[in-house]
Amino acid sequence: MKIKEITSYLESLAPLGSQASFDNCGLLVGDSQAEITGVLVCLDCTEEVLEEAMDLGANLIIAHHPLIFGGLKKITGRNYVERTVIKAIQNNLAIYAIHTNLDHSINGVNAEIARRIGVKNPRILLPNENVLSKLIVYTPSEHVEQVEEALFEAGAGRIGNYSECNFSSEGIGSFKPMPGSNPFEGEIGVKSKNKETKIEVLVSNHILPQVLSAMRESHPYEEVAYDVLALKNSNQEEGSGMIGTLEFPAEPLTFLAKLKQTFHCGIIRHTNLPDKPIKTVAFCGGSGSFLLPNAIQQKADIFITGDYKYHDFFDADNQIVIADIGHFESEQFTTNLIVSLLTEKFTKFAVHNTRVITNPINYF
Repeated sequence: MKIKEITSYLESLAPLGSQASFDNCGLLVGDSQAEITGVLVCLDCTEEVLEEAMDLGANLIIAHHPLIFGGLKKITGRNYVERTVIKAIQNNLAIYAIHTNLDHSINGVNAEIARRIGVKNPRILLPNENVLSKLIVYTPSEHVEQVEEALFEAGAGRIGNYSECNFSSEGIGSFKPMPGSNPFEGEIGVKSKNKETKIEVLVSNHILPQVLSAMRESHPYEEVAYDVLALKNSNQEEGSGMIGTLEFPAEPLTFLAKLKQTFHCGIIRHTNLPDKPIKTVAFCGGSGSFLLPNAIQQKADIFITGDYKYHDFFDADNQIVIADIGHFESEQFTTNLIVSLLTEKFTKFAVHNTRVITNPINYF
């Protein structure tokens, strides 16, 4: 099995197109066509992690945080990033990053946090916008089923927890085959009218090319009549942070104690606690302070994230509890999620969860 097969599977779950504009996800170092010997999953790729991979006989490292974030103009070993890249190349190790594309997935980083803290029915806190299109294709009525099946197989027609969603309507299509054409129906130079069905499906822009390819391959016409319309609808399956409710309301101090135990926090920095139980919980793995207005607007009792700055705590304004549990702490279980996904899908090679603690922050 080749590395490409693993990365393609991960990208089917967390498309590279859904990563933030500042990010650098995907294969950063290595040959995608190399045969895989094993996988090591980590939060951060360091020299120590590379040593662990070599000891395990793994030649693919899947990291949540991209090792190469900005551009590298020289690779001379001046810092840990350059040293790690050099070491990876010298030892034929591939490095793959699955960062904000996994953050934005409804089954990604934040879904794992929800599971750990017992949040029920979590939903995206800030859904992504301008990432959906409507595909309209006109098809001979007797070929509707085969075209629909191809579109659905390629990933079109998914809305929330529903799949194979579409709308169809009947009509009459007209056309005149010109010289040089090879019409499926009709005669060259003669105008024809046929019964056609208009199929409308919702498509994520990340998979639009593959959906269009599936449409063309399944369609009987030489020239397919179709429209792609950009939508302003938000995508409820993709976005930043999550929000949901606890099965049982918890007293603020009790809930903070649970957070500290669950995420092995050295400390939790938080704003004033209310006199009422915690019921609605908003959260974002990593650095999520930009989501505070959304958490307040959606009536969350507490917002959990990392990397909060001193002055930003004032923005809680006694409307919500801000709980900073730490960047590493909030994302540490992402490796468990990735290991679980790969182990369930592939059985021909070993998938390891790193034993290296890459958190650069210590508490005294």
